[in-house]
Parts: sequence; C-alpha cells; structure tokens
Amino acid sequence: MNEVLLEVKKILNLEDRQIKEVLSMLEEGATIPFIARYRKERTGGLNEDEIRSIEEVYTYQKNLYEKKCDVIRLIKEKDLLTPELEQNILKAEKLSEVEDLYRPFKEKKKTKASEAIKAGLEPLAKMIMAFPTKGSLEELASQFNADKPLEGAGYIIAEWISDNAYYRKLIRSYVYNNGVLVSKIKKDAKDEDKTYKMYYEFSERVKYIKHFRVLAINRGEKEGILSVSIDYDKDYVLAMLKEKIIKNKSSFVCEFVVDAINDALKRLIMPSIIREIRSELTEKAEELAIKTFSLNLENLLLTRPIKKMRVLGFDPAFRTGCKLAVLSENGALEDISVIYPHEPKNDKVGATKILRDLINKYNIDLIAIGNGTASRESEAFVAEAIKGLGVKYVITSEAGASVYSASPLAKSEFPTLSVEQRSAISIGRRVQDPLSELVKIDPQSIGVGEYQHDVNQKNLKESLDFTTEKVVNEVGVNINTASESILKYISGLTKGVINAIIGYTKNKRFKNREEIKSLKGMSSKVYEQAIGFLRINDGDEILDKTAIHPESYGVTKELLKKEGLDIKDINKDEFKDKLEKIDILKMAEELNTDKYTLELIVKELMSPGLDPRDEAPAPILKSDVLDISALKVGMELSGTVRNVTSFGAFVDIGLHDDGLVHISKMSKNYVKDPNDVVKVGDIVTVYVYDIDMERQKVALSLVK
Repeated sequence: MNEVLLEVKKILNLEDRQIKEVLSMLEEGATIPFIARYRKERTGGLNEDEIRSIEEVYTYQKNLYEKKCDVIRLIKEKDLLTPELEQNILKAEKLSEVEDLYRPFKEKKKTKASEAIKAGLEPLAKMIMAFPTKGSLEELASQFNADKPLEGAGYIIAEWISDNAYYRKLIRSYVYNNGVLVSKIKKDAKDEDKTYKMYYEFSERVKYIKHFRVLAINRGEKEGILSVSIDYDKDYVLAMLKEKIIKNKSSFVCEFVVDAINDALKRLIMPSIIREIRSELTEKAEELAIKTFSLNLENLLLTRPIKKMRVLGFDPAFRTGCKLAVLSENGALEDISVIYPHEPKNDKVGATKILRDLINKYNIDLIAIGNGTASRESEAFVAEAIKGLGVKYVITSEAGASVYSASPLAKSEFPTLSVEQRSAISIGRRVQDPLSELVKIDPQSIGVGEYQHDVNQKNLKESLDFTTEKVVNEVGVNINTASESILKYISGLTKGVINAIIGYTKNKRFKNREEIKSLKGMSSKVYEQAIGFLRINDGDEILDKTAIHPESYGVTKELLKKEGLDIKDINKDEFKDKLEKIDILKMAEELNTDKYTLELIVKELMSPGLDPRDEAPAPILKSDVLDISALKVGMELSGTVRNVTSFGAFVDIGLHDDGLVHISKMSKNYVKDPNDVVKVGDIVTVYVYDIDMERQKVALSLVK
C-alpha cells in the first residue's frame, strides 16, 4: 500500500511518519480526540481535523487503489492489458478517470453498437476508420451481408469514440472550464413566495459558480420550478474531436465519420459528462455547506456558559401562553408556570404579577427568552415588566428545543411536564450550560447551517457528530454530574460503560479517577482512551480535575518535586510564576518525556480545570427593547452572530428578525469566506446600512 501512502502524503502535505503513526493508532482502536491530545509526540502535534483528514483521505485513496487493481485484473484477464494502459490506470486521480479507462473493456448491455458487432460489422467500421482514399462507402458496405451495414458501422464508430478515455477527459475539462450553468423557470411552474426568483433567468460559468447557488438551483429543479442545463460551444467541441479523429481529410469517409462523432456526442458522451459535472458541482457544494454547518455548530457548542446565575427560562407563545421554568444555579427545576400576556387573552397585568412574583421569590438573576414565535412581543413585555427589579434578560436560540422536548430523553427527565414546559427548561439551561443542553439534540436539528436538507444526510450527520465529539472532549465533563447525552461523545466510552457510570452516580460520587477502573465494562483500553476527558472536581486527587492523563501523573509529580512546588499551592501566584519560567525542552529531556506532554502538564497546572468556553465572548444581557422605528441608517449597534452562511452573517440586534451583514459589507477588503471574519456567538459592532420598513428587514455592515 506504499502507493496509497504516497498519495495521502502528496494530498495532505504531511510527513510519512505522521501518516503512518496516525493510521497505526487508529488501527489499534485509538480515538481521534485521544490521539490529538495525548499522542502529539507521535503525530508531530496534529489536531483532530488533521487526523480525521488522514483517515478520510487514506480510506478514499485505498478504495481508489483497490478499484485500479480490480480494473487492471479484469482487463488482464481479457488479455488486453498494455504497459501504457496499466500506467494510465495507476496514474488516475479520480474514480471517474478509472471508469473512463475501463469503459472500452467493460461488459456492455445490449446497445446499437453491440448489435452491429453481433451482425459482423466491426470489420467495416475498422475499414472506415482507416480513412481510405479509393473507392466509396457503398463499395465498402457491399462486402457485408447485413441489414443497413453503414448505419451499424456508424453506431460502432460512435461507441468507440465515446469509450475513448482521452476524448472524454478533454471534453469534460473543456465544458467544466468554459461551460455555463443555466436555469430557467418552467412553464406553468408555481413559485408563490418567489423563492427562486433570482434563478428564473440565471447563468454563470460552471467553473466559478458559488456552492450555495448550486444547492439552491438543485432544490428548485427538484421541486419542479426550474429547468437546468449546461450550455457550451458545441461547434468547438465537434471541431476539437474532428481534429483528433480524422486522420486524412481527403478521404471519402470524412463526412460519414463526422456524423458518427455528432452521434457519439449527442447520444453517448455529452449526457453522461453533463451528469458527471453536475454531480461534481453538487458534491463540492455539499462539502462546503457541511463544512459551514460544522464550523457554526462548533462555535455554538463553545458558547460561553453563564455560570452562578438563577435563570428563568421563557418559552414564548401566543394562544397557548408563555411557559416559564425557574432553574437553580445548577439547572435544577424549582418551579413551573404559564402566563398569557399576548393575544388572544392579552392579560398583561396578571402576567406581570406572576413574572415579578417568581423573580422575587426565587431571586432570579436572568430571564432567557427563546427566539421563536412571539419572541419579540415577549421581549417587549419582559422589558416593561422587570423595570425596577435589576433583572436582565437575554434572547437565546431555541432551535431544536421542540425536538428535544418531545424526545424520549426529555420525557424520562420530566415525565409529568408538557412539551412546552420542557422547552422552557431547555431554553433556560442553554444559557447556563449550552454544551450540556445542546448535546441532547440531534445536531442536524440545531439549525445553524445552510441548505442542510439538500446535502447528503449521512455525510452531514458524520461531520456534525465528529464536531460535537471534538468539542465535548475539548471541554471535558464532570463525571459525577454528566448526563448520558454528553457521555456518549466522550472518547472511547461504550454504551455499557456509560450505563455503569449513570447507575453509579445516581446514588454516590466518584472520589478519584482510580475508582472508575472498577466499573463494569471498563477495560484498560476504554480507560486509557476516556479517562483524560472525565473530570472529578473536589475529589481526593487535585490532578483528577485537570486534562492531565493519569499515565502522566508520575511525570507531573516529578516536575513539581524538581521545582520544589507543593500541589496544594496550585492556585497561588508564586506556583504559577515558577511554572511559567520552565524551559520546556530542557525539562522534558530531564524528565525523560516529550515536549507536548510537558506543555500540557504545565498548562493544566497553571489553570486547573479551565473551561475553554470561558474565553468566548459573554452574551449580551439586556434590560430594554429595540424597535425598528428607532433605527437610522449609520446607527451603531451591538449584536450577537446567530448564523454564518456563505453569503454573509445573521446578527441578532434585538429586532423580530436578525439583520443580515452581506459578505460585501464585512470589510473594506475582499472577503472570500465570512467565517474568516466572524463566527457564531461573536459579539460584534454593526452599523445600520439599510432599513426596509415594509418587510421589517434591516441590512447591516461591519464597516462604518
């Protein structure tokens, strides 16, 4: 498999050693989070995404190589393999290229050409392709006792042309680089909301078309609203093939061969090449859309938790009333209620009394309002109702809350509550600990992407699950309070071990990581892979609350001894000052360890149990409401980035709908990708660029 490794190295620009070490550890059952954090000395410091890329590219290249070997074997069995053909197959970089090379040797179903060959007309086709200059087509055809011999020979020649891998590659490249993707509205199509208006008469070079446009056009076509085609210079393609195929322009068969070329293009070559190009466009578009969704999800999961606050979850609604859930600092449910401040009851007085009573009774610090139906009406009500109380409120995304609320998990957590009441709890907890609450929801339901229903759902799920796993392990979990929902993402844990953990922590607490070894199903391999991501706060061993792996406890204690430090002083400034001055490379050599392990140890000793989410921007806490009528072009505002797409970012500035910062308004310089400028959860300063009062929409700019 050296050929495969060479391809992986070329594609990813990594060292042989890095690739081999990663593949070896994955083969041994190591997880990506474990390798990324605890085996940096073997990978040269590769992160999770780089390790996953090695796994994915290797798998693809391995499958491609096996396909090449299979094709070579099949052609060899027919005794038709030449050294040149074998080299061309081995050099192919895509599956489509291998298929093109194999096409002439493939067992075909019944075709017009195969029927002509069966009728004995292949010798006639060969005579024609020799481009004779004496005689005529009729004289050549008269040598064969078959029905319509010239027609049959034409079919054979057309199939030969179609089966030529070189011609197909040439045409595919030309159409991809010079063709134009065209979409038009179908006659009698119904697009009541004008969703696809910009694509009614649309054209763009295939080579340059944006991925989100490809997905939009695909959806419009699927819904029967758009017709889609790829336009190209047919005369140029024909001329290109004539130049390659016609060997003698003075031959009397030239016109006949040109007809065969036209037939090959129209009937055999172009339909499949157009399908291949559109399939390639879709594949690339889906890949970028999934990447955007994954990046947004990662940033959302890393949203900074609002700690040590008593929160009131507020699930807005009109007719059925707004559900309220009082949560303790740790997210425990303390009370539940419902108010009707909006139409049709419009009981603002009664609703205000209930809300203020709950705030006073439970010393509420913050109200978390879901951003769904009736959100802004509820915000206006809350802003008025809390005047004088010193309480703040925050608008939080409730995407997926209804999915969780109706799930078996939510029912098992709160069996006596309604779906809406559970939703209020979820909204409140999302503010207190976004990660722990969001992992209860299928990542595909969180809604921070673009065209998520138009991409390959299997690939989307795999990517989002990987992202969630990466974040959960980056943050780590307190094993004594962790839910089954979050434990399922911890490196190496099996369902049986998760059940054992949940069963244990229902009645007692783990005092140290050593105790975890005794759990049913906790093999040495599972323990090795998982333990660094499972934390024990306030246990017997201070190191158990850090990301330091127990396998490195010996080195850690030796380091402390060398530096004359006592672990009990771990939070003192003098302790940190001394660690800060350590020469990592020199000390690693003295302790017979590697620099990566020592860097992790020092980092964790400097900030034991540090939550990486604490470095994220704090959510905007508000006490008053903003109205669109108060806005003016040029006004400066603060907002929270709710979603990032390929064409811009949606920012919550406190209005009913998020404002859009188009990619062209993100910088004075050219911006290729909005993710280079902002990410989900960022607190940004924006300027009002345009106000559409009729549609109640606001366009924003990051540039003054």
